[in-house]
Amino acid sequence: MLILTRKPSESITIGDDIKIQVIEIKGKQVRLGIEAPKNYVIHREEVYIRIQEENKLAAEKSPVSLKGITDFFQKKK
Repeated sequence: MLILTRKPSESITIGDDIKIQVIEIKGKQVRLGIEAPKNYVIHREEVYIRIQEENKLAAEKSPVSLKGITDFFQKKK
């Protein structure tokens, strides 16, 4: 993990197209601004984890299994 120290209005860049800027520091909270192309999906970690959990549950509850689809197409040959 890379650890950097930044002050308000200072930023870091990732590659050629991502910029993260410290907007404000208040007590124990830091506000960050993120500039990235629209094709990057950016979530807070707790939201990302929840999405992953929901996707896993949805896949487990799916009435169609990958094996069932594979078997279906193999029988058609």
